Amino acid sequence: MELRSDSSAQSWSFPVVMNASTSSAGCEGPTAADDLMDDWLFLSSESAGLQDLEVGRKDQEAGDRGKLRSKLVSVWNSVKYGLPLKQKSKFSKHSPVIMFGKSYELRDQGERERFRQSFASLLWLTYRRGFPMLAGSSLTTDSGWGCVLRTGQMLLAQGLLLHLMPPGDNTHQYTLQYSCNFIILSHQGWTWEGPSKRGRKLSLDALLDRPIEATHRRIISWFADCPTAPFGIHQLVELGKSSGKKAGDWYGPSIVAHILQKAVGASFDLPNLVVYVAQDCTIYLEDVKRQCERPLPHSWKSVIILVPVRLGGQELNPAYITCVKKLLKLQCCIGIIGGKPKHSLFFVGFQDDHLLYLDPHYCQPTVDITTENFALESFHCKYPRKMAVSRMDPSCTIGFYAKGQKDFESLCTAVNEALSMSAQMYPMFIFVDGHSHEEERSNAPTKITYIRRKSERRTTSNSMDEFVLL
Repeated sequence: MELRSDSSAQSWSFPVVMNASTSSAGCEGPTAADDLMDDWLFLSSESAGLQDLEVGRKDQEAGDRGKLRSKLVSVWNSVKYGLPLKQKSKFSKHSPVIMFGKSYELRDQGERERFRQSFASLLWLTYRRGFPMLAGSSLTTDSGWGCVLRTGQMLLAQGLLLHLMPPGDNTHQYTLQYSCNFIILSHQGWTWEGPSKRGRKLSLDALLDRPIEATHRRIISWFADCPTAPFGIHQLVELGKSSGKKAGDWYGPSIVAHILQKAVGASFDLPNLVVYVAQDCTIYLEDVKRQCERPLPHSWKSVIILVPVRLGGQELNPAYITCVKKLLKLQCCIGIIGGKPKHSLFFVGFQDDHLLYLDPHYCQPTVDITTENFALESFHCKYPRKMAVSRMDPSCTIGFYAKGQKDFESLCTAVNEALSMSAQMYPMFIFVDGHSHEEERSNAPTKITYIRRKSERRTTSNSMDEFVLL
């Protein structure tokens, strides 16, 4: 797990070691047997015995075809997603790596280790297989269609870590990083020495007894792949139905932003947190204030702000690259739900002109979070990956977090300064005093005009998955 120097390229590469037994993904669908059940209504008592044998044979054949189809899907996903994950990403030691507002100089060994630990501490939520069937379908995996939901989960998880971890973020985050890595390494039979100044070795039980670790496990349990988890795949798919989506559909980053808003609003575990989704690339300050304000002596609620934008037509407009990097430099930024076309990624930072990301396209078995001290290693990725920012899909959702009113005011100042980098043409999004007119717009469907590449124009009815073209 060490960074390796490549003297010819003067860069650092992170080797990736994958377990072939867990790299495949299965996708189950309805079989022909589902259409045979009503035939029993028309059977006489004399023919029931012979028909039973015939139906049984057909059921077995249909089951065999279903298993074969699942195996083929597994092989395809192994090739499609497994090979890219095995490739190495090289990191230059001459440029800093920026991740969630923090800078790491990789030329320094201590900085490299801090970056490795920080990245490994991030919650990694990927495709899963073998979970209970999603309502209204026979799907027991989200492989091939749920990547945007997973990147949305990762952005929300980052916000929850900031929201629920005790004050003094740097110290506690550092402790969390080491406790997570200790648990991961302990499953592999490795030893680890904690960050104590005395070099005291910490046992696994001692780490698990810490409140910081209990909070960490609690957050993970909220994203479990079961119907009762408030931010699990089952709940997100259920909430997506109001937007016309169902299990197996592809979800855009804008729709996922609204799904996350509904999920947090429906959760009893987070009474002091709200999610605000910007409208038409505009953050209305009075709307945020109305959601966060509470009667004295209560303080403001914390807020996660999600801004769906489209930074170009079919491709990313290069004029926005500098602004994207400026936003990722802010500590209030909790990441970007983005990716490549039809391939969602969670962007957490950058180095030079390459974005640092977590990839949800690795299908893993479902983890039973009801088990005491359930394994955590599948929720953390130890190998950072990056891609050229020019390959970024223009459709994305940018996330921010503010703990209270003062933090929100600081957020507005910092974000506005970063947005000024794109003011030469048109800002990515804006802050506006006053309220939105969402209620008036909801009474009558609106039309949005889009500009297409070949100077063609078309209109479409308003949808959360569409964007104002910047």
